[in-house]
Amino acid sequence: MNNLIKKKILLVICGGISAYKSLELIRAFKKKGSEVKTILTKSAKEFVTPLSVASLSQEKVYDDLFNPENEAEMDHITLSRWSDVIIVAPATANTISKLSAGSADDLASTVILASDKDIFLSPAMNVRMWEHPSTKENLTKLKNFGYKIIGPEIGDMACGEFGEGKMTEPNEIIYQIENYFRNLNKNKKFKALVTAGPTHEYIDPIRFITNKSSGKQGFELAKSLSKKGFETTLISGPTNLEVDKDINLINVNTADQMFKATQNNLPVDVAIFSAAVGDFKIKKEKEKIKKKDFINLNLESNIDILNYISNHNSLRPKLVIGFAAETNNLKENAENKLLQKNCDWIIANDVSKKTIGFGSDFNEVTIFYKSKKLNTEKLSLKKKSEISDEIIDRIINQLN
Repeated sequence: MNNLIKKKILLVICGGISAYKSLELIRAFKKKGSEVKTILTKSAKEFVTPLSVASLSQEKVYDDLFNPENEAEMDHITLSRWSDVIIVAPATANTISKLSAGSADDLASTVILASDKDIFLSPAMNVRMWEHPSTKENLTKLKNFGYKIIGPEIGDMACGEFGEGKMTEPNEIIYQIENYFRNLNKNKKFKALVTAGPTHEYIDPIRFITNKSSGKQGFELAKSLSKKGFETTLISGPTNLEVDKDINLINVNTADQMFKATQNNLPVDVAIFSAAVGDFKIKKEKEKIKKKDFINLNLESNIDILNYISNHNSLRPKLVIGFAAETNNLKENAENKLLQKNCDWIIANDVSKKTIGFGSDFNEVTIFYKSKKLNTEKLSLKKKSEISDEIIDRIINQLN
């Protein structure tokens, strides 16, 4: 099956001797039925001409951020949103350095920085440039940002030297991009549900009990699921976060509302319960409670959503994942929760650490697997978006 038919490919061509391979890449994508638009950097035009690129792509070539004709017809945001995927081939050492620094001084870097799509880099440079510590550091940063790297290969260089740094051949790049879309199509058969954020348990019309959850990890999980092809529903308590348009967002306030929304959106293949649901609710007063020396709050337990879904066979997803925010005895508490709730995985983090957890953009988690006899796997300190991608990759492997 050809997974590249009608796919929209944005190819960024940078200035290097390997730029000639980009012409074959365009030809191969077009042969597969893809639409190809191109951006040439200023130095790329020293190696391939806009005319040859336009002839092969049968599309206008974009090259100047400040060209009024370009911006009137399709500005850098629209060009970024048009594509299904962005490929930078060849990706020079200079381009890699610019992207790792978040620079946006030309059309290519501006489009990439503004993109909400997956970005593939195919590096090409002299072996010494490739092995330089600054290049390695820049690539590590880009991988942490979510960029995907294809190559480079080991071989003879145009400069006469031999080693790693040769741009990957077009047929291999085509294979990897086609495999990327194949996996997306495969995941489209899956439905996912994520709960995120805190709940507000009201005392009276204006006061409530809540917790410090920001919802950031849950939102990133939903984004990663959607990006990887899942039909995704996100049920969120009150947050200030935005969500991608492809995600079905359901806003709730209380634990009861989150529970009902969860029930109404089953069945799914995978459910991730990352929300920090309030353990207790209060008999709500109809009017604002006036200031007193003290008041008594009669607390009653909220329904345990994770426990309920895990133990109801008619509703239970194939994979049920819970979160455990702990301040001490992380391993013991997580393993107990895994068994008591009857879920498949528990993802635990130590929220007593100031650098991770509630409100932070970073996290460090340990996955506890029930099916692997309580084996664990630690995901070291990373941005929550990166942690999410790693978790979803493991979910895909499990479901497939």
